Amino acid sequence: MRGKPSFRGGSKLTALVVALILAAAGALVNWFQDGQRPADRPAPPIASSNPSSSASTPASSGRPGASPAGGVPQGSYTLTGTIVNVADGDTVTLRAPDGQRRIRMDSIDAPEEGHGADQPGQPYAEASRQNLATLVAGKSLTAQCYEKDQYGRDVCALILEDGRSANRLQVEAGYAWAYTARKGDYLRDKAMPDLQRQAKAAGRGLWVQQAAVQPWKWRYDCWRQRQCG
Repeated sequence: MRGKPSFRGGSKLTALVVALILAAAGALVNWFQDGQRPADRPAPPIASSNPSSSASTPASSGRPGASPAGGVPQGSYTLTGTIVNVADGDTVTLRAPDGQRRIRMDSIDAPEEGHGADQPGQPYAEASRQNLATLVAGKSLTAQCYEKDQYGRDVCALILEDGRSANRLQVEAGYAWAYTARKGDYLRDKAMPDLQRQAKAAGRGLWVQQAAVQPWKWRYDCWRQRQCG
């Protein structure tokens, strides 16, 4: 009797199937892990969608000049404080953290207040002082300063809380001249002559006068030469 043939390669076939299954399983595992960062590989830097910029330090007494406001030339240092006195249309006293500082406003020259019989004042001097007082008296502001003058005053642009220059506003309102003496040696802010032309054309402030005299000419002709006509 012929017996049933035996399947001699069965065990080998089984082993082959198992190997294929294991290989397939390994491939699946590798596929799921593909793209995963190994633990010892550093993660790439993530760019922030809202990078922080360097914040500017609030200006205070003696600090380097802040960014200019409204095109006003940048100063070499700034002072912050309260205006405690307005002497005339271009001179104020600022109470800073390190004490009071007398400030001569840059790029403008206002009508001269009188200083006794030998140095009479100009027309519109008091109106100029009062206009400046309305702008700055008792207010906290920043003075953007350039240097000290021969009298020890800080020469500065006074920047109001809304960013406007009080120096420019004095000229624009017709209560100060653009300081063009000595071929413009005192004129840092080049916007001043145009503001003066506008004020003069509109007849504002002191420009209602037919023959307004520049303060630097008044100081020389009247105070030094005694020719105050």
